[in-house]
Amino acid sequence: MIIAVYGKGGVGKSTTTSNLAVAIAKEGKRVLQIGCDPKSDSTFTIAGKMIPTVVEILDKFNYHYESIEPGDLIFTGYGGVDVVETGGPPAGSGCGGYVVGETVKLLEKMDVMARYDVILFDVLGDVVCGGFATPLQYADLACVVSSNDFDALFAANRICESVVEKNMSGYDVKMAGVIGNRCDQVDLLETFTRRIETPLMGVVPRKEEIRQSRVKGYTLFELEEMGEPVQDMTAEFRKMARYLLSKPDGVIPNAVGTREMFELFKGEDMPWKGSNGKTGASTPSAQ
Repeated sequence: MIIAVYGKGGVGKSTTTSNLAVAIAKEGKRVLQIGCDPKSDSTFTIAGKMIPTVVEILDKFNYHYESIEPGDLIFTGYGGVDVVETGGPPAGSGCGGYVVGETVKLLEKMDVMARYDVILFDVLGDVVCGGFATPLQYADLACVVSSNDFDALFAANRICESVVEKNMSGYDVKMAGVIGNRCDQVDLLETFTRRIETPLMGVVPRKEEIRQSRVKGYTLFELEEMGEPVQDMTAEFRKMARYLLSKPDGVIPNAVGTREMFELFKGEDMPWKGSNGKTGASTPSAQ
């Protein structure tokens, strides 16, 4: 099973993917996580360090693909999860999306993809171009990570549009669902997932322990072993892992038009607004 995980930059996508990878591994599955971001920071909480990237390894071997072995690219981390980082060109130059495609080709040439029960692509932010949509061409399922705010959901909708586009182009990728992250509330998430007719797979709350896990370079499951009070969050990841391992059929999302997105949430209760919809206005009865 190949799963592509997308979401707006900064929404906690890599933290979510890494914890999901470990949760799946704890179900007895062989898991590979591929970080698809030039920052190369997808997998360090699993590997315990920043690992060499595919770009760096290609440069080291003068781009002689035939000289590269799987052990040069793939590193084993916490929970037995294997990890790869694509890397990318220097900031402001080249095409990061191209590197993602080349990484997949290299792994296929080495015939290592079939070794795993589950492969997770952790993909940079919004689908800004065809290059970063490449994992959708290989994936069985896509997941979108989003917080309960408009900007993150706007990016999530763009990713849904990409899933629709890939199906129209002959690829068979479906949406497994949306994962809520850093959520104090879920009202906008629920409105959005109902509208796009896609499951809300799970919700991870905004908690200091999650931020600290990223800073310290640990997954939540390692913190749990250290005695930290994170059981409610690891339980949520285990629930989502079991959902994915049940091999859901997935859906083609009913993506929202760009202009409709600006109208979608206008009916939501906004406590900071008065009943006439203007910020700070008092209610008619108070007037």
